[in-house]
Amino acid sequence: MTLSAEAFRFVADLVRRESAIVLEQGKEYLVDSRLRSLAQAAGDADVNAYVDRLRRPEGARETAKVVEAMTTNETSWFRDREPFQALSGTIFQELMQRPNHSRTIRIWSAACSSGQEAYTIAMLAAEHVVPLGWRVEIVATDLAQSMVDRTREGRYSQLEVGRGMPAPMLVKYFQREGTGWRVNDQLRSMVRVQTLNLAAPYPPMPVFDVVFLRNVLIYFDAATKKQVLGRVRQVLDPQGYLFLGGAETTLGLDDSWDRTMIGRFTVNRPKGAGAAAPATGTAPLAGLAGLGARRAI
Repeated sequence: MTLSAEAFRFVADLVRRESAIVLEQGKEYLVDSRLRSLAQAAGDADVNAYVDRLRRPEGARETAKVVEAMTTNETSWFRDREPFQALSGTIFQELMQRPNHSRTIRIWSAACSSGQEAYTIAMLAAEHVVPLGWRVEIVATDLAQSMVDRTREGRYSQLEVGRGMPAPMLVKYFQREGTGWRVNDQLRSMVRVQTLNLAAPYPPMPVFDVVFLRNVLIYFDAATKKQVLGRVRQVLDPQGYLFLGGAETTLGLDDSWDRTMIGRFTVNRPKGAGAAAPATGTAPLAGLAGLGARRAI
């Protein structure tokens, strides 16, 4: 049985209400395929019957599972080289040149998925910042509790580390654990993990020097994008840096941001922050396969 139009509308409304993610017409096949295993686990004959369960009081227990099922986490190590080259080759140096008695750089990896982005940042910090006597604190957040748990554990399969992880980094920062690998204590000590819904009011958070908000705004409507950008600006240092995905922009949404180029990457800064520091000319990521984490629908 195919998913009914009424069932699709109910799921789309539920997902939008809980996460602000927009499921447009034409995604019926996606809803049907991703909720099929949940329907089977609940003992329902098909997805339509499962949606009927969601409408009843006991369906509230299934809400988080539905939202998580509709959010696919596609991740790899060292993906999209330009933003991370900007971070390690220019922005770290600029931040360390500022008067800062705490000698601490704070970075937020929002919608962190299973943690590849956060630990990639940690590896770069361990290479370029920590040896100079500075601390780096990374807050990694995600809507899905399962992704938060995975990031906190820092365990990855051989297949996962094979997606873009340079062999020298793997040897230096990971420990063999059974048939897989685990991030070492040094990197894990830099990363604090918590659940957070980007479309809901934020809990108390520190002021960040850098925010990675990459490849997540594309799943929100314009009003939610503007709301999220406003909230992020409130927790970003006035001289800080906002990293968005290649298909994302603040243009036409929030005019309180300026855009500037670092190499081939466009970085966003609060209006009045000034231009980014000039590139150092170093290429610390040369030869790597690209960085980052991506959340996709």
